[in-house]
Amino acid sequence: MKCPGLYCGRELLADGEWGECGACPRGFRANQSSFCLPCQDKPVFYDWLYLGFMTFLPLVLHWFFIDNTTPFRGRLSGGAVALHACALVETCAAAVGTVLLVKPFGSLEIQSCSVQSLSDWYTLFHNPRPNYTHTLHCTQEAVYPLQTMVFIFYSLAVVIMLAVRPWLVHCCLLKTGSGTIYAALYFFPILALFHSVFGGLIYYTFPYIVIVLSVISNAAHFAFKMDQSMQFLIKNTVSDIRNIVIVIGHWLVHAYGIVALTQMTQPVFHLSLLCLVPVPALFYVATARFTDPHKLHSD
Repeated sequence: MKCPGLYCGRELLADGEWGECGACPRGFRANQSSFCLPCQDKPVFYDWLYLGFMTFLPLVLHWFFIDNTTPFRGRLSGGAVALHACALVETCAAAVGTVLLVKPFGSLEIQSCSVQSLSDWYTLFHNPRPNYTHTLHCTQEAVYPLQTMVFIFYSLAVVIMLAVRPWLVHCCLLKTGSGTIYAALYFFPILALFHSVFGGLIYYTFPYIVIVLSVISNAAHFAFKMDQSMQFLIKNTVSDIRNIVIVIGHWLVHAYGIVALTQMTQPVFHLSLLCLVPVPALFYVATARFTDPHKLHSD
């Protein structure tokens, strides 16, 4: 007999019989017949892009706070480069460790349950009430392991950061790099909270989020320049290694958003869209002189 609700299922017992309707164990999901079957799918391309987004998001935040921490603000010093490299190593180590900690353990492969709808991320809100008498609790991770992997990654990232970065700060960057650690201890819990509440929405909208934020951030980078003339913006960008890195970083993020949005289902056409990646930066440089507030005057 089929169980009520979208996610309730029967677990196979040791005696070969099927148990009562309830939540499937972690790593299992109820099929159309309400039998709890193990997750044996492979993450699709979009799933990997989502995990990549959730990985580079804290890395970008690390780099942002490092770049805006005194005395590194606005310049690419040796101390800033060391902290940037340290953050990259921490993030990569946490990402690899996360993959190794999910089934099959110790392997870089992942067994998952495919995402079918937005409700898969919010099974808590789909517990049925048979005959309106009692609630049958069937809350589970229907998108295993996409939801818990992010929490594992955040936990490992914090542990690795606390194990590595204080030594770097103490030995090489005394009194200058500790602020980046405190910043991470603030934004990691915030990211975890956002993931727990908005994980499903982020899964379906992150390509748009990436594209929009990359355009806004790119414009903000140029807007902070005091001289908004085309000649200065171009010269300042190509003559400063820090500005080159920032602009290229924006382009890579923008390209990532396009790849995630299109999923390269039509390779020739979608690859041609990557040629549009520099357009926001070029458009800003070309039109900045028309929006410079210093050139506005009243008659």
